[in-house]
Amino acid sequence: MKVDMMDFDSIDLEIVLATQEGLPLTSRPYLTIASELSLSEEEVHSRLLRMKSAGFIRKIAGTPNHYKIGYFANAMTVWDIPDENLEKVAGIFTKVGFISHCYLRPRFLPEWPFNFFAMVHGKNKEETEKKITLLCSLIDGRFRSQTALYSKRILKKTGIRFKRTQNV
Repeated sequence: MKVDMMDFDSIDLEIVLATQEGLPLTSRPYLTIASELSLSEEEVHSRLLRMKSAGFIRKIAGTPNHYKIGYFANAMTVWDIPDENLEKVAGIFTKVGFISHCYLRPRFLPEWPFNFFAMVHGKNKEETEKKITLLCSLIDGRFRSQTALYSKRILKKTGIRFKRTQNV
């Protein structure tokens, strides 16, 4: 389905403005937004999905602050996984329950052999290290090397932000 800019209207812009800093922390965030904009919950949800489908917004997801929920030892583990093992390793990593996200990235040989990244969280470094050791044992023989890069602080993860302007 081809969508162009003309398919978006002032209501879509109001929804973007209302959600760009994050969804409200309520049991029904679309209803909260709908109430603020005098829309139905279904309309807010369907418009967000349409904008996502068109590529105007990348994702609709929660982004927790790991420090605020008690996870102080957060490590981006980087792995050198042979291409033929990637699917199997990804399947294992998605089932362990303590990885918030993982993805593929290009290698930059010889300096950077790592092609698979997985964020591991723990309440302290010892807990995180145990989880990384578990991952190593679960994929034993399916990786060449790995290391862990620990977070020192949270960087604000935001994309483009729109501001309301006054008509002149």
